[in-house]
Amino acid sequence: MIRLAPIVAAALCFATTAAPALAQSGHYTATPAEAPKKASFITQTTVWKCKDGSCAAPKSTMTDKVMCERVVQRVGALTSFTVAGTAFDAETLAACNARAK
Repeated sequence: MIRLAPIVAAALCFATTAAPALAQSGHYTATPAEAPKKASFITQTTVWKCKDGSCAAPKSTMTDKVMCERVVQRVGALTSFTVAGTAFDAETLAACNARAK
């Protein structure tokens, strides 16, 4: 048990310091053309958190295209949409924005 103490301590340290950063960045990141009116919203079963003009969410079972379309239906047109750090190209983003309300 004593040998596990340093590992447990390191894991707890990582969980308390890195978890907020991971939660804030999210798997998906969307930047609405207009700042969202609410600090959070839900697309089907995915909770999005918005701060400083962009919104982030954890990975979902939906396809990336569908996830983007769900976001624009909630917040309007986007200036960018990224999935795991990779941004949609201009054509894909335009197709997504065509679904905006």
